Amino acid sequence: MEPLRYQSTTGLAADQIEELVVRVWQIVQCREEQLWPPVVGLYRAVVLTLVYVRQNLNQAAVGDLFGLSQPTVSRVYRGILPLIGEALCLHVPDLEEAIRGRLVLVDGTDVPTGNRAGHEDNYSGKRRRAGLNIQVAADTDGGLLAVSIPLPGSMHDRKAFTECGWEDLLAETPTIADPAYQGTHATTPRKKPKNGELSTRDKESNNTISSIRSAVERCIAHLKNWKILATGYRGRLAELPNIIRIVTSLEFYRRGW
Repeated sequence: MEPLRYQSTTGLAADQIEELVVRVWQIVQCREEQLWPPVVGLYRAVVLTLVYVRQNLNQAAVGDLFGLSQPTVSRVYRGILPLIGEALCLHVPDLEEAIRGRLVLVDGTDVPTGNRAGHEDNYSGKRRRAGLNIQVAADTDGGLLAVSIPLPGSMHDRKAFTECGWEDLLAETPTIADPAYQGTHATTPRKKPKNGELSTRDKESNNTISSIRSAVERCIAHLKNWKILATGYRGRLAELPNIIRIVTSLEFYRRGW
């Protein structure tokens, strides 16, 4: 197998992977049993797991890339991903600390899951697919500040902003969002009045807000380069909130937090 192009294939630079492997190794030294098949070395197991969450390939395809069976890929992924979460937990900043002194941009996005029996409340009529709603906070440079707890995909961004606790937490922080957040303290574009037109000043204001808001859209695009959050999650739905948390920590780690 040819060497992987780490930055594009795993999402991390080679030195970041090496540091991550060291941290995972330090954690497993305290464990009585190995949590992944011993036939796969730790470095290779970490790289395999990163490829899986970055590219969202099916496990058989990942197995072909690494010369392993699908069941072995599954055992590696299930053993290593929680260890990565432990190794990177300190890279996720406290939201109150992250927003201090900043203008915060907020937007919602979904993590598509496909239709699941018994989870009809995850279907979003707006997006025309099922998934979980997450709120994303970014700075004006497009840097990630936080990802909220996931909520049902049918939930409107306005309600999700409240339900995840961010409306209260950001109440004293200058915040910009799209029109879906009207009714909160966030600054949003003005809507065109019924049977009327926006004033020139309102149009200019809306253009300025849209220009600033583009940074959070870039932030979401970078977050969803971890394609397990973008192209359709196929695993157990009960495990998805923890996967979102771990992928969020990977994105913070990638960015050098």
